[in-house]
Amino acid sequence: MRTMKKTVAAWLALLICALVTACGTGGRGDGDGAPATPEIPENARISYLGPAGTYTEEAAKFFFATGTFQPKETVQDAIADVTDGVADYAVIPQENTLGGAVTNYVDALIAQQEIYVVGEVILPINQTLMGVPGASLEDIRTVCSHAQGLAQSAAWRTEHLPDAATEEMASTAAAASYVAETGDKTIAAIAAPGAAELYGLSVLAENVQITDANKTRFYVLSASPLEGTHGVFVASCEANRIDDIIVEIHNAGAELVTIHDRPEGSALGAYNYILEVEGVSGKLLKALEAFPEVSYLGSFSVMEKQNQG
Repeated sequence: MRTMKKTVAAWLALLICALVTACGTGGRGDGDGAPATPEIPENARISYLGPAGTYTEEAAKFFFATGTFQPKETVQDAIADVTDGVADYAVIPQENTLGGAVTNYVDALIAQQEIYVVGEVILPINQTLMGVPGASLEDIRTVCSHAQGLAQSAAWRTEHLPDAATEEMASTAAAASYVAETGDKTIAAIAAPGAAELYGLSVLAENVQITDANKTRFYVLSASPLEGTHGVFVASCEANRIDDIIVEIHNAGAELVTIHDRPEGSALGAYNYILEVEGVSGKLLKALEAFPEVSYLGSFSVMEKQNQG
């Protein structure tokens, strides 16, 4: 199987090099094989899944205090900006409480050789139903949104709009923009609350998600790895091998936070297991050297935005 990222052994060597550099220049290291954390520049260029008004834009602006924010049509475009040097960072959705992992976005990440996860943002998701000015709930015959927005609002729509058709859009903001452009009172969008003002729409219903516990995790990506408390690895193997890897993670004093599987594509039963771990250390990385099928995706710290009120 091909190695999609740096092997853990190569990453451990990179860590040691970074630690030596940090000690020699007064940078910060933790003494356990973790590198110094570079400062994120104030003038960073950040590409994200657009258009303006998406939750991804909100996550990007929550993580970065300042910078140039560049909306992109697709996650692949945002990632390509980083690999091509057009952006310093990319921000992409990763997982939702209700909709689960955003698998095509995860696939786009693990397909890249030299892109690392360097941050994570957790946002509360308060989905809002919006339509053109003058529209009412009784007018709505079609609801459009991103696939996650449709999944998150399924129970509410069954109760309040049982006969309305659905239309999947590239993003929640794209859905809001589409409704504004059509001017059709029978079409509504499910999007972030701020999209209503941005696109001149009226709020028809608030909090149409299934639960107030609805949250989405976003990954911040870069071409250069950083230090953090969490780490992401990919194990490209058959299912009977994954247990041994999880045991080693546990024995190294780390905790498995999430695991997702994606078809590896070379044979039946072969998968890419995406493992998110809390408690990244030199001991963990050394232990994972015994598994050549394990590749490194990055380490990071987590920021979470709280619901207001």
